Amino acid sequence: MSRGFVREEDQEEAPIIPLRAPLPMGVANYVTPRGLEQLRTERQALELERQKVEGSDYERRRAHAENDGRLAQLQERLNSARVVEPTTANEEVRFGCTVTIQHLNGTQQGTERQWTIVGVDEATVKELRIAFTAPLARALMGRRVGDEVELQNGPTLQLFCIRHIA
Repeated sequence: MSRGFVREEDQEEAPIIPLRAPLPMGVANYVTPRGLEQLRTERQALELERQKVEGSDYERRRAHAENDGRLAQLQERLNSARVVEPTTANEEVRFGCTVTIQHLNGTQQGTERQWTIVGVDEATVKELRIAFTAPLARALMGRRVGDEVELQNGPTLQLFCIRHIA
């Protein structure tokens, strides 16, 4: 069919909606209470943003399509969220805990870092929060203070020692 017979609004390109952090197939969507609250706050912000859209018909349709796509992805995460309450028994590394590790080799040898293991949507390196699906988090889970942990990072074998669990 000639493009001359297609309505103008049918020629619009679908907006590109960035995907959320990946959650491996078959893995539960664990979140901390803080993470669940962040998801709810994000939904409220998107709903408010949708109401405030201005501009031409084209700009509004495009903004609504993008917003609706982001809301759908977010709602899917909210629907699948499984809240894990923090534990007071800090005998081993578990979801939601904060663990202090010391680098035993490499350029950071002797350096200590403190990481909190959280859900995929609340993970942010800036705040030293890593997703429970991250290789480091998986290597630490179930370990205790004093345990040495090996992590293969490409061709490099990294060694850590767990110093503290909170």
